[in-house]
Amino acid sequence: MKFQDVKLIIGLGNPGKEYEKTYHNAGFLAIDYFVKNSPISKPLKTDVYMNQSGEFVAKIARKNKIKPEEILIVHDDFDIEIGNYKISFSRGSAGHNGVESIIKSLKTKDFWRLRIGIRPQNSKQKAEKFVLKKISKKNLKILNRVFETAALLLI
Repeated sequence: MKFQDVKLIIGLGNPGKEYEKTYHNAGFLAIDYFVKNSPISKPLKTDVYMNQSGEFVAKIARKNKIKPEEILIVHDDFDIEIGNYKISFSRGSAGHNGVESIIKSLKTKDFWRLRIGIRPQNSKQKAEKFVLKKISKKNLKILNRVFETAALLLI
């Protein structure tokens, strides 16, 4: 399966005002960027909390008869330094609760992921403490550049 075969793009995050513009919602921010700035057709955001993402993804995939390998999940990744991203296929969750939920619901890890780096340079912080912090203006500019680059890969 090739990356170009992706038919469904879903961004992960947490709903609610208190989670807006937090690092954990980088997937939502990426989808917002794609909708406003690129011709990517109908990217979606989950409407559930991160750890329930799997139910949402599985339901949408079934409804639209889309195979797991035709899905791209866009999410934050604390293992990657801010300003960077990785595209991966068929990998474990590496402790990301949203991705773990999707693996369990789809009963496979054979789906694409756009992993948006959020870890600050030289950070010794724990991911659990950091991901729910509001994104600084400086880091939001960095993330928007990442979204711009990633959008080019998806069109």
